[in-house]
Amino acid sequence: MEKFSEKCYPVFERATSDYHKENDVDTPICNPYEGKSIAFYLYLKNWIDAVQWHLEDIIRDPEIDPVKALEMKRRIDKSNQDRTDLVELIDSYFLDTYKHITVLPDATINTESPAWAVDRLSILVLKIYHMRQETERTDVSPEHIETCRKKLMVLLEQKNDLTLALDRLLEDIGAGRKYMKVYKQMKMYNDPSLNPVLYGKK
Repeated sequence: MEKFSEKCYPVFERATSDYHKENDVDTPICNPYEGKSIAFYLYLKNWIDAVQWHLEDIIRDPEIDPVKALEMKRRIDKSNQDRTDLVELIDSYFLDTYKHITVLPDATINTESPAWAVDRLSILVLKIYHMRQETERTDVSPEHIETCRKKLMVLLEQKNDLTLALDRLLEDIGAGRKYMKVYKQMKMYNDPSLNPVLYGKK
């Protein structure tokens, strides 16, 4: 049986590769997967992460125009909310997948839901892609290349550990040894009724 990491990791790699063909935060997404399929949402997840990765780069330009910086900050805030909403949607997929499982009496809960592990894996794909790019630069010192090469090795080790942990978590949920309990994220700063700076202006 195909492990979930074997399904999602290639989708993340494809999305990362597709984004970097244009390498432009304003490039429209062209999702190749069937709408509302898990692959469709995984591709969308990584695309959002890739765009936000580069927005975070842009906003750190010390000479950025303050108006543009504020515009970028608003865009990053929206991206963070989109990312959170998508993680919760992916968790809904897992909840539906395992809804018929009988939970064992001594089952335990995990520190994070499966979708938040998937979120970390998506970002790890981007870290690996960009660190590998650093090892291929020709305009830096050999010391820089070697430092980045060592970091890349650590990231690849982390990828192996994370994919193993994700698959084992899903196996445990499927066997009833662990159970899912999903808490909706409550980002108070995005809510006009909860952020005092926003509701104080009314």
